[in-house]
Amino acid sequence: MAEDLGGQLAAFRETLGPGESFFPSGAVERLRQLSGSLLILREEIFQVDLERRNLRALADVGRALNSSLDLTTVLNQVMDTIIRLTGAERSFLMLRGEGGTMEVVVARNWEHESLAEAERALSSTVVERVLQTGEAVLTTDAQEDPRFSAQESVVAYNLRSILCVPLKLKEVLTGVVYADNRGRAGLFTERDLSLLSLFADQAAVALENARLFDSVRRSLEQVTELKNLLQDVLTSIASGVITADARQLVSLCNRAAEEILAISHKSLIGEPLGKILPAISEDLAAQVGEVLESDRRIIGLETQSDLPGRGRVELSFNLTPLKDANRTTHGVAVVIDDLTEKRRLQAQRRLFGRMVSPAVIEQLDPDSPALSGHRAAITTLFADLRGFTAFSERLEAEALVAVLNRYLAAAAEAILAEGGTIDKYLGDAVMAWFNAPHPQPDHSLRAARAALAIQAAIEQLHRQIEPELRLSFGVGIHCGEAILGLVGTEKQINYTAIGDSVNTAKRLQENARAGQVLISRAAAEAAGDQVIVTPVPALRVEGKTQPVEAYELIGVRGGPSA
Repeated sequence: MAEDLGGQLAAFRETLGPGESFFPSGAVERLRQLSGSLLILREEIFQVDLERRNLRALADVGRALNSSLDLTTVLNQVMDTIIRLTGAERSFLMLRGEGGTMEVVVARNWEHESLAEAERALSSTVVERVLQTGEAVLTTDAQEDPRFSAQESVVAYNLRSILCVPLKLKEVLTGVVYADNRGRAGLFTERDLSLLSLFADQAAVALENARLFDSVRRSLEQVTELKNLLQDVLTSIASGVITADARQLVSLCNRAAEEILAISHKSLIGEPLGKILPAISEDLAAQVGEVLESDRRIIGLETQSDLPGRGRVELSFNLTPLKDANRTTHGVAVVIDDLTEKRRLQAQRRLFGRMVSPAVIEQLDPDSPALSGHRAAITTLFADLRGFTAFSERLEAEALVAVLNRYLAAAAEAILAEGGTIDKYLGDAVMAWFNAPHPQPDHSLRAARAALAIQAAIEQLHRQIEPELRLSFGVGIHCGEAILGLVGTEKQINYTAIGDSVNTAKRLQENARAGQVLISRAAAEAAGDQVIVTPVPALRVEGKTQPVEAYELIGVRGGPSA
């Protein structure tokens, strides 16, 4: 078909006369004009397409900057986009550091790789110009540009095309975006400059957002760390802690509070204090209201309560207004201390103090109770109730103990009044000594006065009780050296005195009649002329080869008499 059409055209040309044209008149000129218009339109279409691609790339950059707060990754991607759009060889983002100097944050090349430190040489002159003027710089050939051609960095690094725009946030210049190509001149255009400037505006906002996010993140980390520390502290302390808001609803409670009150954490959180505290003490709820109303704390409230699962407990409460950093009260903090064990130990110590001299208790070290003794000169006193064995057969156990305690209490008070140390109670007898643990130069005289005071106290007691309950002490006193200290094992120890002088005092007491005080010659001489005595026959006692010289104690000058 094409061959037929060509033949027809050839035949048509042969029919044309000389000077006649194949096209109508003026058609060629119009075709030339149309061809020029098409070229112009083609260029405009290219520019529009380029503008569209640049705008799309800028939109992509904006989305990238706002899509993640991992700024290093985002900026690397953005710098790669700049290189692709402008044809740059390298691109840099520089920010002002804490010292005020510019520091490279991102450095990329056309192969989408981060530049090593040795490859980061750029025109410091261009950067400084942008920083000083705050205006962008575009040079198509830095080697020929009179502004920069004489600069060493431009010559040394063979820099050609350079773009550098300021990075501003709220009109404050914080850095620059820099791109260059060392091999080609005339690479960058005003369009590239505008594109880079738009990117810099977006980057400045993204950097500020990242900085704010980082600041918030660090603050949250600090708050979390403080919260965890507070939780650790609250968990580890022995005091119970409960906090409540202004409506008195429990917002926090530590493990100690759960254990002290025998209430689970779930049963406390969100519950009103007015529902929890009355079960412990009716006064506490009112006290909490007073703290919130007066904005003043209340310290040292002590209560005794019967708690399910724990029984009788003794608790101490400190109520304090809960304030924020501005000193505004937002609730109340309740600190609870369990005094139950402390009160029990105090009661035991008081009981122990009634059995052992307070002076002995004070000198004992509970952390290292060494089982040892030391030699000391003491005066020992033994007092024993006469006829108690037969007496005990007539009474019930409870009544017998009650009567015995009255007699022993009278003897103990008389001994302690003279500063004596009660060693022990031996059934219906009491053993004590003087001159230990604290020195008492007149220890024998003190023992004599204590013995007479015992007899006087018993006479007073006889006037208060029935005749059939009346008993009397026989007392023996002797002075000499003894070994004093802790005796026993780690499981059971006693602070006592042992030695021949102690045994002698015991033998004297065994030979004393009811209401009689026998004092050895050694003790009487140690007491001096203050004591009034009368001789008794020398006593032959168990464990002694020689008789023991003794006296009956009649009285003390200026004191009571037997």
